[in-house]
Amino acid sequence: MKTVILCGGQGTRLREETEYRPKPLVEIGGRPILWHIMKLYARYHFTQFILCLGYRGNMIKQYFLNYEEMNNDFTINLGENHRVAYHGAHREQNFQVTLANTGVDSMTGARIKQIERYITDATFMVTYGDGVSDVPIDTLLHFHHSHGRLATVTTVRPVSRFGVLELGADGQVLDFTEKPQMNGWVSAGFFVFDRKILDYLDVDVNCILEREPLERIAKEGQLMAYRHEGFFFAMDTYREFLHLNELWTSGQAPWAEPNYSLRSTIG
Repeated sequence: MKTVILCGGQGTRLREETEYRPKPLVEIGGRPILWHIMKLYARYHFTQFILCLGYRGNMIKQYFLNYEEMNNDFTINLGENHRVAYHGAHREQNFQVTLANTGVDSMTGARIKQIERYITDATFMVTYGDGVSDVPIDTLLHFHHSHGRLATVTTVRPVSRFGVLELGADGQVLDFTEKPQMNGWVSAGFFVFDRKILDYLDVDVNCILEREPLERIAKEGQLMAYRHEGFFFAMDTYREFLHLNELWTSGQAPWAEPNYSLRSTIG
């Protein structure tokens, strides 16, 4: 089963990091956030990825073209007998990554439609290249197959950006809660789709997955929500970038693979 990761946005709200590189290559703990997302799926044995590239997509291509050299010790023979011998092996040996240019200006629906030829299974998964989570992919898939609809979206309870006050009639603060978890649900990505959803998409650059296609599917009763009560965090701003790095360096990253030790990094 293929996992599609949307990697084409410009990340304008994180300009401190995305001025010179695409957001999926912004690093958490010395590794691109894209790597962290892929490792989550790989934990559940999903290692075939399709990356929809756009803004500075060639940098993501270079990341994978250089992956062996940057993640292994090696011995190189120079000159006419040029040869590289790798020592040891990184933990991504079975990853298969398709890198597809889908245009700098394409919206999410158009990007997915453009990689239709690479999606060969009846079911595929889609997520964004800037959010990490501890969502159990196997449970999510089981939920999707159990309801038999076209689409599943993973939902989470958002955390308020502000402290919430309960006030009395005279203005007295009766209760103060710093950034509480809200009661509603929002999309976290981590979609599961029946391949038939591709019929709802268009290659026109203005086709936005989250607008007309999903709105139409919802009206048809074909969209279900998987409620994830665990961790989800999207990296949209520099403050959020710092927060994710603090979680990683402190050993408190909920999305991290248990007992993982970061041995090497890649720029």
